Amino acid sequence: MNSLRPRVIPCLQVAGGDLLKTRRFKDPVYLGDPINAVKILNDLDCDELIVVDIRATLEKREPDYALIEEFASEAFMPLAYGGGINSIEQVRRILSIGIEKVVISTAAADGKLISAAAAIFGSQSIVVSVDVRKTLLGRHEVWTGSGTRSTGNEPRAYAVQMESCGAGELFVQSIDLEGARTGYDLALMREISSTVKIPVIACGGAGSIDDIRQLLRTSAVSAAAAGTIFVMHGKHRAPLISYPRPNEIASLIDIPEGSIQ
Repeated sequence: MNSLRPRVIPCLQVAGGDLLKTRRFKDPVYLGDPINAVKILNDLDCDELIVVDIRATLEKREPDYALIEEFASEAFMPLAYGGGINSIEQVRRILSIGIEKVVISTAAADGKLISAAAAIFGSQSIVVSVDVRKTLLGRHEVWTGSGTRSTGNEPRAYAVQMESCGAGELFVQSIDLEGARTGYDLALMREISSTVKIPVIACGGAGSIDDIRQLLRTSAVSAAAAGTIFVMHGKHRAPLISYPRPNEIASLIDIPEGSIQ
């Protein structure tokens, strides 16, 4: 997917009204108030924001609509929200609050909710989260349930399926690299972004602005998302909300002609 203006998107993890950060989808660390994080990202002129409730599906509960309303009232940038979404009624309610996009993971697997939601609300509002983990044999598989259940699906085939169902974007995360700060799974992102025509948001593994730059210069993803580097700082992983300065963003989007096919 070509993009003249790749987006740089912080991904905030929440649960029980708290801002958290996991590593490989496990061991959540408490970081503070998520609404305060949104206010800081507003001041830093953040491009866009993804907020995911990491426990809603596992706890089999509804999305936290009160918290979603707070996000919608405080966020001055486009906002996507995921976690616990498994029905058209939930999608309708979240979008009616003022959220631009919903992120659907576990309930997306059979394609039925994605097809129905895209038909009613438009593909531009529907993002499918594709959480990917490597098997012991090195094969990539799509997992759901916050990384607790394998679908057995190969990521490229799954991406094509979700595109055909009407997804407007794919939010592709490497479970193995999430929180590791060792760089994106570039091969995975290249494979998926070259397989589908819809935008791909890459997430999982960013440890520096250079990792984001390398991703955008070596794959056709339309956006680079990250969590740890925007909410933690230093080797001690101290809580700190940050976002690239305008000149850093400019260096990311100054992609040599012909480098993205």
